[in-house]
This record gives sequence, C-alpha cells and structure tokens, in this order.
Amino acid sequence: MKLSSSCTALLLATAACRTTPDYGRPLPPGAPALIPLAPGEAHPDFGPQWRERAELLPAIEQSIAFMKRKSAERYFPIEGVSHQRALASLERFRDLLSSSGSEAEFARALDTGFQVYKSAGWDGKGGGVLFTGYCTPILDGRLKSDATYRYPLYALPPDLVKGPEGQILGRRTESGVVEPYPTRRAIEAGVVLEGRGLELAWLKDPLDAFIAHVNGSAFIQLESGELFRLGYAGKNGQKYTSLGGELVKDKKINKDSLSLAAIRAWAKENPGEVESYLSRNDSYVFFTPIDGNPRGSLNVPVTAGRSLATDKALFPRGAVVYVDGRVGPGVEGTETHRFLLDQDTGGAIRTAGRADVYLGIGPDAEHRSGATRVEGQLYYLFLKEGAAPQA
Repeated sequence: MKLSSSCTALLLATAACRTTPDYGRPLPPGAPALIPLAPGEAHPDFGPQWRERAELLPAIEQSIAFMKRKSAERYFPIEGVSHQRALASLERFRDLLSSSGSEAEFARALDTGFQVYKSAGWDGKGGGVLFTGYCTPILDGRLKSDATYRYPLYALPPDLVKGPEGQILGRRTESGVVEPYPTRRAIEAGVVLEGRGLELAWLKDPLDAFIAHVNGSAFIQLESGELFRLGYAGKNGQKYTSLGGELVKDKKINKDSLSLAAIRAWAKENPGEVESYLSRNDSYVFFTPIDGNPRGSLNVPVTAGRSLATDKALFPRGAVVYVDGRVGPGVEGTETHRFLLDQDTGGAIRTAGRADVYLGIGPDAEHRSGATRVEGQLYYLFLKEGAAPQA
C-alpha cells in the first residue's frame, strides 16, 4: 500500500484555493527536512502516551522488524540519522514504554536520552504540517463482471517497469523500449489492459474503484459475504490530480464543506459527470491479493491510528513520530496528540508539509479519513548523538 500511496486524504487537496500556508510546497533543494529543537525549546508533553503503551508497542515492533532486515540499511543515513541510530532509538523507546513506572518517568527519560526534531514543514522552517487520513475501504464487488459490476481493479501488468527502489520507470514495449505508462483515461478506455486476464475484482461504482486507488488498498465484499483483500502492488507513475480539488475549482462543491461524504453525494446527484472528473487524474493504481491487513511501503502491516505515511525521500523510515495536530475553525477532523510510526509512503506527497494517518478498515474509517484535515506539527525522536550503542 502506497499510500497511499495514494490516500483518501488526497481527495481533499485544495491547494488551488489556499494562499498561505501552502502545505504542498516542496522543500528548496538541499534544505533539511528535519530541524533539531534547541536545548530548552518547547515540545508537546509526551508523558500521557505512556498510558497507551499497550496499543503503541505492537506498532513499534513492526518498525523494529523492518529495521532488522538487511535491506533496510540502504535507506540510511538520511537527515544525518544512521541505520544503527534509528534502530537503537526504536528499541530504546520500546524499552522505556515497558519499563517506566509512570508517565512522568517516561517523559523524563525521553527528555534525557532523545533528541527531538520537527519537520521542516510547508515553509522549510518548521512552519507546520497538514495531516489528513487514509484507510482500507470495504467496497461492494464481484469476482466476475456482469451488467452491474463492470469497473475492474487490475493486478500489476507484467510490462510495467520498476527501478531498484520501486520507482515507476514506465512500460516496456515489445521492442524493449521503456516509455511512459498510459494514463487513467487510456486504461479505462479498455485499450491497455482489457483482455489480458489482469482483472482481480469488479465494482459497480466507478467512484468506489477510484477510492480504492486513492487509498492503495481495499477489501471487496463478495456476494457470499467473504472479504476479498487487496493490497497495493504499484501504479502507472503518472501525475496525481485531486478529485476534490477539481470539484472545488469548478464550484461543484464548496471548499469549506469538502469531504469524501460530500464527494459521494455529488456523484450520486451527477452520475453523468463522474467519469469525466475521475479521468482528470492520470494516476492509476494496481493491486495484489493479500492475507491479513494491508502493508505499508516498509512491507509491514499498518496499524490504525498508529501508522503514518510521509515522503520517504525526505524522512527516515520506521521512525517514532509525534503528531501534534489542532483542528482549525470550520475544519472537520479530530485533534491528534499521539505517537505514531512512520511506516508508509504518501503516493502523491512530495513535501515536508504533508502527512497521512492510517485510520483503519471499513465504513467508519472511510468516513473519518474522508473528513480529516488537521493542521499542526510533526516531531521525530532519535537517541541523542553518542547514546546509540557502538558497533
């Protein structure tokens, strides 16, 4: 799942309607993504999270499992953090959660042993981050098409070429040349994948298929009641365009009331316009059957309310992060003040000013992810230099 790659939250992008802060602004070349807090500089009170250790510990173990793989080493150093320091930070944080006798003791230990960094944010100076949500929707579908169920979710095409880090290079032609992979419009016109046996499931609503793409995973509710579980396999590498942003731009939905529920309501009232708006997004996602819960870009299961998706070209994989999010006036969503693990990649996030929180599986998670838009700050915690064990 890349999220989302590819997150429901990105349906809500309204950058064209915002002046400042511009959360989608990329960092200047060479600018640091993490800014260390100065000695004595204020940060949120981390102590209360000790009371949620039973929920937090399993997610930490997933990050540790990733970091212990030999393959994880190639992603470090990043932002001055070595692989050794990143792993030691996770293990020490886990041990403090388990061994501290109170939230005050836990908070003191973190202040003593850890360096706190903040995201460079939208302005490159720590100005803040926009947090949105993504989920695994449960969608009505079938394994065979008919007159009702006629919108496919596809498996990864064998001619799609990825680079060594999973980046999409394009499509390999019969002559061996790699060219850009076709756009959503071309794929959905049936000229690219139809008849190749790549259809995994069929949905009756084109918006449902689009929502599966945006989230990067979906569970398909079959006629038998069984859930057919699909996870992220890849995408076509084309540019992402926000459906919500397009609807706001064309004054189909007011920016202040934009949510996934509002988009679904608009689609129900305007079925003849839906596919033309969906085709404005050139990006297209492919799936693979999975067992269990969806996995993020670290190839470990993501945890509802505890996994975060960021730009992995900027931020260290697997790290302990603290989301300090505040809901602004007229903005839907839930305040968030908690530790998470940076375990996934935002498929359309190319900035230090955006991050997506994984909110779980099913209708409630879909509703919350589609309405979440929280402004705040993102912190990373690593052991202070010299505190990590030497090899």
